[in-house]
Amino acid sequence: MSERPNFLLIITDQQRADHVGAYGNDLVMTPNIDHLAAAGWRAENFHVASPVCMPNRASLLTGRMPSAHGARANGIPLSLSETTFVDLLREAGYATALIGKGHIQNMTGKGPQWPPAGQRLAREARPAWPGRYDQEDLPRWKADAAYDVDLPFYGFGHVELTIEHGDDLEGHYRRWLRDTHPEVDRLVGPEQAIPTPEYELSRCRQAWRTRVPEECYPTAWIAQRTIAYLEECARGGRGFFIECSFPDPHHPFTPPGKYWGLCDPKDVALPRSFHSQAPLPPPVAWFHAERDAGRAMKHTPAPFACTEREAREAIALNYGSIANIDAQIGHILAALDRLALAGNTIVIFTSDHGDYMGDHQMLLKGPMHYQGIVRAPFICYDPEQPAGGVSAALTQTTDIAPTILERAGVTPYNGIQGRSLVPLMRGGQPSGREALLIEEEGQRVYGGFPERMRTRSLVTDRYRLSIYGGVRWGELYDLAEDPDECVNLWDARPDLRRALLAELAHHAFETADSSPNASGLA
Repeated sequence: MSERPNFLLIITDQQRADHVGAYGNDLVMTPNIDHLAAAGWRAENFHVASPVCMPNRASLLTGRMPSAHGARANGIPLSLSETTFVDLLREAGYATALIGKGHIQNMTGKGPQWPPAGQRLAREARPAWPGRYDQEDLPRWKADAAYDVDLPFYGFGHVELTIEHGDDLEGHYRRWLRDTHPEVDRLVGPEQAIPTPEYELSRCRQAWRTRVPEECYPTAWIAQRTIAYLEECARGGRGFFIECSFPDPHHPFTPPGKYWGLCDPKDVALPRSFHSQAPLPPPVAWFHAERDAGRAMKHTPAPFACTEREAREAIALNYGSIANIDAQIGHILAALDRLALAGNTIVIFTSDHGDYMGDHQMLLKGPMHYQGIVRAPFICYDPEQPAGGVSAALTQTTDIAPTILERAGVTPYNGIQGRSLVPLMRGGQPSGREALLIEEEGQRVYGGFPERMRTRSLVTDRYRLSIYGGVRWGELYDLAEDPDECVNLWDARPDLRRALLAELAHHAFETADSSPNASGLA
C-alpha cells in the first residue's frame, strides 16, 4: 500500500461482541464479518465509552469520553464546537461520507427533560454552540420533504441519513422509498405487518414481521448507497472515509423476508445467567419485581425484565437481522474488489454497544453494565497487516479516532483521550492500559432510584466494578472466575473494592478534559 489508505467504517447498532461468529457464536450467520476477522485483526476485549447510542457515537467521532465531549446521554447533541477526526480527514483531502444512522443529534424533537425532583432553571451553564441542532429531528423530516442537513456535518461532506429503527425509518432512505417504491412505502410499520400472534414481542411492538421486501429494506439501501459512493470515489480517484452505519439489529426487531424465520426461538441458547439463583443487584431486582407484578413497561425503548420466551424471540430475531447485515456487507466487500479498491482500503467493523439479550432476564440496554452491553466487536482489516491477529488487550471506542488518524498520516488534535491501536495491530505490546472507564448518564427514572440512574464502571483484565449515583452500594465481579457476573463481591472483598475504587478515581482524573490547552508562561 504505497499511497495513503482509504477507510470504510462499518458500524451496527446494539450488537454484542458474542453475536458474531468470529467471537465464538456457532449459530449466528456472519460469514463475511468472520472473513474480515480471519484476514485482519480482532480485539477480544473492546469496550464502549458509554453503552448508549449518542454518547458512544460521539466518543467514536471525537476520541473523547462523554464527560469531555459533553454529549453525556441520549438527548444531548454533540456540540458543533467539537472537533472530530472526520473534520481532520476532510481537511487532509479525503472525501468523507456518512451513510445510514448518525444519531449525533436528537431525533425526537423534544426539549430538555427535568428530573421529577427538579425544576426547570433559568439557563444552562454551557449554552449550545451556535448552529443547527435539529438536523436529525424526526418530526421536521416528516413535516418537510425538503428538510436536510447542513454540510459538512461533523466533518462529513456527504450525508445520506436513516432516522429511527426497524422498518419505519425517516430521512433520505424514506424519501427514496416514497419516490421509487410508493407501493412498498405503504407496507411500512407494525399496522401493516404480517400477523405473528405466536410472538410475545409482537404484542408489545418490540418486533413485527415487516412486509417490506429485503431489497427495499433499510439495510439493503444503506449497502447500495455505500457502493454507489465507492463507485463515485473510484471514478474520481479520490481517497475516502465512509461510515456505513446500519440501524439494525436494534429493537424493534423487524428482519425482512427470509431473515425473520432464519432462526427458530426454540433453537437459540439462553445466557447462562438467565436461570442464575444468585442475589440480584437492586436495580435488576426492581425490574424483576415490576415484571412479576405485571407492571413492566415493555413497549418503550427502556430496558425491562423479560420472560424466557421473549428472550428467545429477541435472540432469534436479532440473529436474523445480523445475518441480513452480513449479507449486505458481503456485497460491499465484493464492490471493493470489483472497483480495485480492496488493496488500499482499511475496513473496520464495530458496534456502538450491545444488548442484554436475556442476561439476568433483561432485554435491551440500561445503566447496569453487564458485559453484554459494554463489550462490542472490533475487527480491522488492514491490507498492510498480517492476517489472523487477535489481542486481549483492553481497548475502547475512543481508540478508533487516533487509530484512523495515525494510519492516514494525519496529526491528531489536543484533547483526544483514546490510544492508537496501530502498534497493537502490528504485533507490539499493549499500550500499558491496565483499566478503562465507562460512563453513563441515564435519561429515565427507574430501577428504584428517585432520579435518573447514573453509573460509572471500571473494567480491568479481570474485574468489573460499578458505582451508582446517590447510593453507597455497588457491584464488583471477578470476570475470570465469574464471567456471567452473577456473584457480587462488593461486600465480600472490601480490600479489592477499595483498590478498584482508587483506580476508578485515577481514571476519572485522567479523563478530565485537556482542551483547550493552557497558554505558555510569560
